[in-house]
Amino acid sequence: MKKIYIAGSGGMLGEAFYKQFKDSFQLKCTDIDVNESWLSYLDFRNYENYLLDVKDFAPDYLCHLGALTDLEYCELNPEEAIKTNTSSVEHAVKISNLLKTPILYISTAGIFNGKKQFYDDWDKPDPLCTYAKSKYDGEIFVQKNSKTHLICRAGWMMGGGPKKDKKFINKILTQIKNGAEELFIVNDKFGTPTYTHDFAKNVKLLIENECNGLYNMVCDGVTSRLEVTKELLSIIGLSNKINVVEVSSEYFKNEYFAKRPESERLINKRLNSENRNVMRDWKVSLKEYIDMYFSDYL
Repeated sequence: MKKIYIAGSGGMLGEAFYKQFKDSFQLKCTDIDVNESWLSYLDFRNYENYLLDVKDFAPDYLCHLGALTDLEYCELNPEEAIKTNTSSVEHAVKISNLLKTPILYISTAGIFNGKKQFYDDWDKPDPLCTYAKSKYDGEIFVQKNSKTHLICRAGWMMGGGPKKDKKFINKILTQIKNGAEELFIVNDKFGTPTYTHDFAKNVKLLIENECNGLYNMVCDGVTSRLEVTKELLSIIGLSNKINVVEVSSEYFKNEYFAKRPESERLINKRLNSENRNVMRDWKVSLKEYIDMYFSDYL
């Protein structure tokens, strides 16, 4: 059984990686937040500790998952964002090269400027905010310096359930749980949902087939924040009980002040061309996510 080291795996994506990989690989999963029995402590911003921990495990593959993903926090704390999202990636690449171990880096649809409706794997990024710049800088470093790498770009992430989902789906469900009868949803933001378990399955397929390079990896079907909300309400049977109020992003300008692209829609062009796309339609994945993680939540 091959060994995979997964750094920064205490969040929503790490949880999916653990569940999808644990039966096929020997894993070591680390994070600064040890919130699961299968996690051990590591701050990957410390190069020496990162190197020693990976070297001791001697993996066949190094997966670098963790990142600061709160755009407003990154905007207010740019040095920490760079340290976590860029410098730590440089650590991972150095370790990967030193140990001659392939590396996986997770990038994001947020690195584009949103001026196009759709972005494929070969479109040139143009990040708008500190978070996006720190992630794109990490992507560039991996491409230029890693001897053997896999870069997978995710879209609007959903997964992890109430305890780990800090993204859009859980924010909406939390409002509903707290008694909201109206939801104010932006009508000018477009993207592609990415279910963590689908993403982990597709990464696993690429690793098992020794694929290298850059891949867009999002669920099938393009959508908007508004459409996602309406589909979510339909799934939980509250379409006729919750009023959705359409607003522009200007409505939330004080709360969400970091610049965001209007469109973050990705196309899995390379996955499709290689017949390795196992990402399902976002509506199918969203329903599975709600049924699996939120059945007793509301």
